[in-house]
Amino acid sequence: MPPPRSSRPTQRDIAELAGVSITTVSHVVNGTRAVAPETRAAVLEAVEQTGYTGDAIARSLVTGGTRSIGVAISLLANPYFAALMQAIEREAAAAGYTVLLADTHDTADTEQSTVRALRARRVEGVLLTPAPGDGPVIGELTSLGFPTVLVDRLATRGDIDQVGAENIQSTSALTEHLASLGHRRIGLVSGAERLTTSEERTLGYRLGLGRAGLPWNPELVACGHSEPEQGARAFAALLDLPEPPSAVVVSNDAMMVGVLHEARRRRVRVGADVALVGYDDVEWADLVDPPLTTMAQPISEIGRQAVRLLLARIEDPDRAPETIRLPPTLRHRESCGCSAVNPHD
Repeated sequence: MPPPRSSRPTQRDIAELAGVSITTVSHVVNGTRAVAPETRAAVLEAVEQTGYTGDAIARSLVTGGTRSIGVAISLLANPYFAALMQAIEREAAAAGYTVLLADTHDTADTEQSTVRALRARRVEGVLLTPAPGDGPVIGELTSLGFPTVLVDRLATRGDIDQVGAENIQSTSALTEHLASLGHRRIGLVSGAERLTTSEERTLGYRLGLGRAGLPWNPELVACGHSEPEQGARAFAALLDLPEPPSAVVVSNDAMMVGVLHEARRRRVRVGADVALVGYDDVEWADLVDPPLTTMAQPISEIGRQAVRLLLARIEDPDRAPETIRLPPTLRHRESCGCSAVNPHD
């Protein structure tokens, strides 16, 4: 007989009702070890009879869904990811879903173990910001048919849903803006290698140079590896050139932190000695002196669209894969050497 409704069922109650050990119940509800089909069926029947709700995984075994999604992201890779998470959580909550967040540390090995851990928690789908390189995670998820949406860092493959900002034309626009101000040696602090965002923004920089009639010069590109400290080193390398650039495009605001520290250390006046423009537009961009000219990603909309796309995939696993590119917005301020009000706006 199931326990009285006034008491809260436990795994011990399930074990007694199913005639198995508590350890066996734990293995069934957590998926930690294979259990004989008839034993598993007995445990699930006991879960259903008792109304056991102490574990979301146990509920999912009966109901077929946890009403939860996983987010695998590097929490240190970029300060704008915090704002992205807020948008994801709001949109998921509005749809009745909870969010399980896991940090990939931006490495392929950790990414794989993180995604597998989320799947073990029976999440119904995953939002993934891929680590640099060609890790096996995306291929593993697509081969399993597991609902997945790539966020921010998109793949060249067309068999997976993904949402991110448009990078090429927007970075070209930043570069062209600097050229329109008379700069002829424009440098680039590029992001981590083997990331599509880094590759696309570098391509946009080259496109902007070409549109402005300026030559491509590889010595004016220094990799900041998408980190503040490396961004500072990349900026220092550009400043140490025999003929340093008079303007620099910084590919994300994580590296911009390092660039600004290096500028202060060298007493380089931003907007006067060197023009700076960036990408991302975190909340402090207009608080520094001078305020930063940046290309602002539509962070909240990226988060909302990512959740909507994932829920659509969960609802209809056979729908055609979709890639959504959202246009950034130029936030024109003064770090580029312009006044607050500029005729180019």
